[in-house]
Amino acid sequence: MWFRAMWYVTSQKNGASALGLQRVLGLSSYETAWTWLHKLRRAMIRPDRDRLSGWVEVDETLVGGLEEGVSGRQTMTKAWVVIAAQVDGPGIGRIRMRMIPDCSADNLHAFVVDCIEPGSVIHTDGWSGYAGLEKKGYQREITKVGKQKEEASQLMPRVHRVVSLLKRWLLGTHQGAVAYYYLPYYLDEFTFRFNRRKSKSRGKLFYRLMQQAVNTSPKTYDSMVTSISKAPQPVGVG
Repeated sequence: MWFRAMWYVTSQKNGASALGLQRVLGLSSYETAWTWLHKLRRAMIRPDRDRLSGWVEVDETLVGGLEEGVSGRQTMTKAWVVIAAQVDGPGIGRIRMRMIPDCSADNLHAFVVDCIEPGSVIHTDGWSGYAGLEKKGYQREITKVGKQKEEASQLMPRVHRVVSLLKRWLLGTHQGAVAYYYLPYYLDEFTFRFNRRKSKSRGKLFYRLMQQAVNTSPKTYDSMVTSISKAPQPVGVG
């Protein structure tokens, strides 16, 4: 049953929902399907994976629906996600993603150091949170981005393409509502799929997930959920 679950998850181009997995495997409860998917998501990212290198675009985005009463980078219900997209000629190479509490230098610098090799060129906008990366061994290319969304997507096309695909995936496969607490694991799944999108064999994805699953510590359902009283609000995808 576990092998069937792994094959179903890796063979679906856009991933699988818990309801879809429950139906395909004939599981008795939604809770079981949800637990299995989250166990597999925790196995999709290797802690010792290689860092990105070369020329890398880095930017942040808010994952969430429309929000009134806030301005600029303020948010009350959305989640900040920082994305790094490696340049591969005119296309996109590998990517990295992380949910962060805010766009401070501490959070952005930690992401860059963890995910990108020193000596790489970091292409960012003019946000002050990226200032000082040069002192940590990186070169920085700064592009001043205006307020128009179209301008940003043209000046940093790769990272904005990834953002668009992420939000479309969350909206399509997961119906646009992912609990804030679990969003990092959905980002891991999206990264796992995106970085293997050019693989012509679904069997390779299945093999890689199976390989990483046996090296991942077990998690119980209780350890993966929060109590109803502490459960964060869903993050709607706009």
